[in-house]
Amino acid sequence: MNEINFIINNLKTSGGRNEDVTLFNRDAACTVRNFHKSFPQYKPTPLHNLSSLAGELGVASIRVKDESYRFGLNAFKVLGGSYATGSYLAKQLGVPLSELSFEKLRSGEIREQIGEITLVTATDGNHGRGVAWAARELGQKSVVFMPRGSSPVRLQNIRKEGADASITDMNYDDTVRMAAKYAGDNNGIIVQDTTWEGYTEIPLWIMQGYLTIIDEVMEQLDSEGDGPPTHVFLQAGVGSFAAAVQGYLQSCFGEECPFTIVVEPLDAACFYESAGAGDGKPRAVGGFMNSIMAGLCCGEPSIIAWDILRDYADLFISCSDEIAAKGMRILGNPLRPDPAVVSGESGAVGIGLLSSIIKDKNNRELFSAMKLDKDSRILVISTEGDTDPENYRKIVWDGAFPSVD
Repeated sequence: MNEINFIINNLKTSGGRNEDVTLFNRDAACTVRNFHKSFPQYKPTPLHNLSSLAGELGVASIRVKDESYRFGLNAFKVLGGSYATGSYLAKQLGVPLSELSFEKLRSGEIREQIGEITLVTATDGNHGRGVAWAARELGQKSVVFMPRGSSPVRLQNIRKEGADASITDMNYDDTVRMAAKYAGDNNGIIVQDTTWEGYTEIPLWIMQGYLTIIDEVMEQLDSEGDGPPTHVFLQAGVGSFAAAVQGYLQSCFGEECPFTIVVEPLDAACFYESAGAGDGKPRAVGGFMNSIMAGLCCGEPSIIAWDILRDYADLFISCSDEIAAKGMRILGNPLRPDPAVVSGESGAVGIGLLSSIIKDKNNRELFSAMKLDKDSRILVISTEGDTDPENYRKIVWDGAFPSVD
């Protein structure tokens, strides 16, 4: 069943809130990108122009940022983990990160000054792989915990990066607490993209790491002579990625900011529930989250992320797995001459939603709320490729929905 629920963000215009987004502006993005550019693997990921699909759906343009090409890791998460790790090491050294290239950080001299550290994190797969990759590249250790139902393939990919990785019998949020306790008990450094009381600095660095994505998008659009998007779909797990992009767009465009849509699975819709409560306070969703969108199965919002999305996002949507599966099939089987895009469950949900909103007459109210028309320029960020190839094939080839329990 193609279930879509939406809430217009009335909190955006009430209560006199105005969360500061200075830390996500273009200057911040420039600092982040300069660090990422010092990686030998750095190259901007493609921004695909799906002109035929745009014509089919009756909008001016559809652009898909394809993060499956990021550093050979098939997902965007490495940007946050690597930038946070670099920022942490720079702080320990008492040197601005702008003075420390990735190559310098991995040098024997720096490792000798820093000593041996262990990066610890909880993940459904992509974030943990990125942290493990950064740790290995910098000559350090990593320990990664995954929630119950995590893909064995993603576990093996993390282990291939040199991490001590395992799957727990807990949901994501309890696994985060386990990782934080492990780090505290074992003199490790918790590198998590969510916040809690007393833990905000590293999550902020992770969020800033994601600015490379949207800064590349704007540069790519400008180089092609295209204007900024009018509508942007932003997937939310704990919300770090969505809020970072939202903060960048808000700082750049102010009142002319593109219309932003925050997207979550039905079983893990903590931002949708928080917006629906109407009092400006975040809400958690408990229990096991059985969605194919594993990267979005987080029940507790990051407080930093919630504050930004509460004040600036336009719409919150929760949707069924069928929507994500539809997006995977659309991107993988394009209308010619659009390029094929291999997009995983969490990466493709934006395209699935866009198609469903426009094509399904049951979504007329949502279509109207989004103010979509022939002049709309849509941006979707495909945050991952087929990070679980077997499940990707089951969904795209067989129309199956593999259980994650």
